[in-house]
This record gives sequence, structure tokens and C-alpha cells, in this order.
Amino acid sequence: MIRRIFTGGCQCGAVRYRAEGTLDDPHICHCRMCQKAAGNYFLPLANIAREDFRITRGKPSWFRSSQLVRRGFCRDCGTPLFYDMPDEDFLNIALGSLDDPEDVQPVYQSGIESRMLWFSHLPGLPQKETDDGSEASATRHLRVLESNRQHPDYDTVHWPPEEDLL
Repeated sequence: MIRRIFTGGCQCGAVRYRAEGTLDDPHICHCRMCQKAAGNYFLPLANIAREDFRITRGKPSWFRSSQLVRRGFCRDCGTPLFYDMPDEDFLNIALGSLDDPEDVQPVYQSGIESRMLWFSHLPGLPQKETDDGSEASATRHLRVLESNRQHPDYDTVHWPPEEDLL
């Protein structure tokens, strides 16, 4: 078996992590608790053995969402990062926080009793790219890019960049 290295973190870069090994049980959870924790319609998760995981920058904050589960997030930007059952030998990573989220494809869905009934209609909805080619869209997109404070999808020695600290 090939051991892979997965890196990830929050949107602002205050919390970064590294997982080395296999991300097991990749799935999408639709349960209401995951919807609330993610602020979204579902939460994609996969687990890694605790011994194969480490925080490389910062420290996540934790919310105890039930007697069995706590959820890790960045206190600075709010990014959901982890679903943790402290008594287990693994930790679940929110797949959207990976630097390369396409590397892990979910293999099933859980909590389907709370899945949005209209999800089956998504493939039929009109689709738009971020920049639709219009002058207004291009201007808006350029303004966002120029003022972007999102951490890049790779590890950095310093974040924010040192010139931003002056």
C-alpha cells in the first residue's frame, strides 16, 4: 500500500494540518448536525488514524456538539476542519479543507433522512463560471483576486506573507 501525504487547513491559514496514510471511509454526511456545523447542506468527511495526523500550524478550536463528538474549526475564520470522537483511534477531516479536495472521492452518503429533496434536480440547473465573461463580472472577479486573503492550497513558511505584517 502506498502511503499518501495529505495537507490542508482553514481559509485564513491560521490552522494547518498534515495527514500521512490513507483517508478511510470517505463519505458525505447529510445529517442535520453536520449541516449546522458546516453551514451547508452536507459535510464531506474521511478519517485518518490519529498516529498519522498532526497539526502543523496554529491550534483549532473545539465545539462539543454531542456527548460523543467534538468539532474542530478555526477560531479566526470559522472554517470547519474536523469531526472528532475523542475515544476513537481516528479523526475525521472535513474534505473541503484539504489542499487538493479532488484527491478523495466519497464512496457513500449518510444521514440521508436530512438530505435536501431537491438535490436530484441539481444536474438540470443552469451553470455559470465565476467569471461569466461580462465586463462587470471580470471587474468584480479582479477586485476579489486583488484583495484575496485566502491561504493558498499549499504549506507556507509564514502566513500572512511578511509584507502584510508591516
